[in-house]
Amino acid sequence: MVRLYTENLQIGYGERSVVEDLSLHIPDQKITTIIGSNGCGKSTLLKAMTRIISHRSGSVILDGDSITREDTKALAKKMAILPQSPESASGLTVGELVSYGRFPYQKGFGRLTKKDIDMINWALEVTGTEDFKYKPVDALSGGQRQRVWIAMSLAQETDMIFLDEPTTYLDMAHQLEVLELLQRLNLDEGRTIVMVLHDLNQAARFADHIIALKDGNIVKAGSCEEVIQKEVLKDVFQIDAEIGRDPRTNKPMCITYDLIKGEDTYEKSNYSIPTVVRAHS
Repeated sequence: MVRLYTENLQIGYGERSVVEDLSLHIPDQKITTIIGSNGCGKSTLLKAMTRIISHRSGSVILDGDSITREDTKALAKKMAILPQSPESASGLTVGELVSYGRFPYQKGFGRLTKKDIDMINWALEVTGTEDFKYKPVDALSGGQRQRVWIAMSLAQETDMIFLDEPTTYLDMAHQLEVLELLQRLNLDEGRTIVMVLHDLNQAARFADHIIALKDGNIVKAGSCEEVIQKEVLKDVFQIDAEIGRDPRTNKPMCITYDLIKGEDTYEKSNYSIPTVVRAHS
């Protein structure tokens, strides 16, 4: 079953086009990871699929209808998004921040109902943040804060959760903690997870479906076996990768890689070595 897909999607900023004629589907109740080099359009695509930014042409279809025609609160009951750099929660306690996830369900003066309070407490419990409920968000570690933001997304009571680089700025242990939490939400709660990741091995380990982007176009989309391949990574990242097997999951993993050097590489990156002028003594 596919609830969310795009057709001939075009997205841009000003005169610059970022995504061109892109059609894809997001498998329901699975974990989808979007990979690609910096500037390829990963975050832009995520924002367009969640209506944070508008698209120039084409369609984003959710449950058989364009998201452009969906009421804002109705859409917020179907999908939640955690941006790469969430807005500051300065001055808020954890419980207060998580309660913001209930906004789509509030009426009148926005007073919390028993259902709202139950959902907030459940979101805190499932993310392991209930002990922080009355603590300031600013007093938490990076990993704890990230779990609190995910709790807010869960309190929103959506079937789909979108995350833009949720492991950024976290150490290895906290990265694993966040990704394992998302995996549990998918397996135990049936949530559809869509996230942008930079780490190829994390993408391969946790994703059911991977979309590899380059210059706003799909190079390859499919299972980890289909995407984490030498030729795909060469095309997407300009690297010569050695692919092996994760001894714990038996999924493909990038063991090591070298940069493919040449004139094309430097021309594409517009890289130039600055001239150093030395003063003569």
